[in-house]
Amino acid sequence: MNIIVNGRHLEVTPALKNYAEEKLKKFDRYLSHITEAVVTLTVEKYRHKAEVLLKANGLLIQAEGVTGEIYSSIDEVVEKLEKQVKKYKEKMVSHRKGEGKAAASPASENTEPEQGKIIKRKRFDMKPMSPDEAAMQMELLDKDFFVFSNQGTGEINVIYRRDDGNFGLIEPAK
Repeated sequence: MNIIVNGRHLEVTPALKNYAEEKLKKFDRYLSHITEAVVTLTVEKYRHKAEVLLKANGLLIQAEGVTGEIYSSIDEVVEKLEKQVKKYKEKMVSHRKGEGKAAASPASENTEPEQGKIIKRKRFDMKPMSPDEAAMQMELLDKDFFVFSNQGTGEINVIYRRDDGNFGLIEPAK
């Protein structure tokens, strides 16, 4: 696993880098196919934040921890990642047994355009996946929506979490 440790408003000391690397190396036991781990350590006044993004075979797992001390922030983010990885492993086992969640029902959502400008662009590789896989990926990233390429249709879809706790799926009209 390739571990990259970055610092924002903070000099990454060898001790800090070693601490983060040692904490993240244990994820090789859980997920053997992790290719890269990007750790970003940030200090803003009295807020110390640690963000980690694990990349494994097209799967992204992300978490962040904010405390008053950088080492405890790393510990907190590792705990969050452990929970997410265990949740992912449990879902993979239940999918194999055919006990996975039912596919989300299609829905559409109307949004009014807001005044403003684009301040951030993000590009990422999209591997084709089923809506169930996309829902799992969205939960692992702890996001409210997820854009993915539907392996059944080959089109771009969006899955999102509804207020009632279920999922909605946005598909392009034919």
